[in-house]
Amino acid sequence: MHRHFTSNEVVDLTGITLRQLQWWDERGLVVPERRGHRRIYSMGQLTEIAVICDLRRRGFPLQRVRKVVRFLEKEFGRSLAQTVSSGSDYHLLTDGKTIYLETSAREIVDVLKNARQPMLAICLSDTVRQVRAEIRGAKKRNRPAFAARKVKTAS
Repeated sequence: MHRHFTSNEVVDLTGITLRQLQWWDERGLVVPERRGHRRIYSMGQLTEIAVICDLRRRGFPLQRVRKVVRFLEKEFGRSLAQTVSSGSDYHLLTDGKTIYLETSAREIVDVLKNARQPMLAICLSDTVRQVRAEIRGAKKRNRPAFAARKVKTAS
């Protein structure tokens, strides 16, 4: 059975005001199901509202948050709730100024600037290990045959 939440329950759980919730519905940010005059929110919508509230508390303007939501839907066919769910392959990251989408261990996309230009995350320690391994391999290939043998010296 899917759990649903009334506007008052959403307010209690997320700290949003009823007016903000209504405004977000009117602007199409989070549109609940209607039962008469009541707004009914799904668990996914509650998750989205909680994440949006958190981003707003961190200083992100609603316009930027809306851009993130639309980007996820358009580019990845995923809702904000699907992106931040525990089983997701995608992760939303922020440094407090920018919002990034981690699509894999090696790709992080700057959602707010240029969706078509991914930022690559490079593990520098892996790069150092790879270079050291290549150096060791080159030394072994170029080592003269006599250098490989130990020479016993008389004491």
